Amino acid sequence: GRDVIEIAEATLRGGASVIQLRDKTRDKGEVLQIARTLRALCDAHDALFIVNDDADIALLSDAHGLHVGQTDLPVGEARRVLTPEQIVGRSNNGVEESLHSAGQGADYVAVGAVYSTTTMGKSGRTSLGPDMIRQVKQAVSAPVVAIGGINADNIAEVARAGADCICVVSAVTYADDPGRSTAELVEIIESAR
Repeated sequence: GRDVIEIAEATLRGGASVIQLRDKTRDKGEVLQIARTLRALCDAHDALFIVNDDADIALLSDAHGLHVGQTDLPVGEARRVLTPEQIVGRSNNGVEESLHSAGQGADYVAVGAVYSTTTMGKSGRTSLGPDMIRQVKQAVSAPVVAIGGINADNIAEVARAGADCICVVSAVTYADDPGRSTAELVEIIESAR
């Protein structure tokens, strides 16, 4: 139930530097309108806007980039759909996949789940722990994004592990005040670095 635009606006006011749209439930026409609105919001807050999985939505909404998973479009194929200015990032479960993604030309590698999570149907998946962030940072030159089960209780540890960017979902979207929760998370990250 909560409005994705309202949540995004609150998190941007709270200091989020990137918003990623992942919507597997709405029709593409509606997702495109949401994406265009989010791109404008991100521009107003000097933040990046990334679309998950849908290269066509990323292109048509003029998103700053596209995020793909291991079973989605390969990075090189995704680039054929996008403009040269748009970035492509890829999800990874460890060093080997991260090296492969970086070798394909991913602009960033996302690594997770760092901690146990139920978001995106990932319950039961083995958590990698923050040490995996350190290992991937040593292995690749691309920026490393940490994702999965990250919240106010463990985000400092993830920041200290060297993540260039930290992705949270539930810690913000389920919060009573997403903006305040974002500001608290940003403060913890800045203190930890």
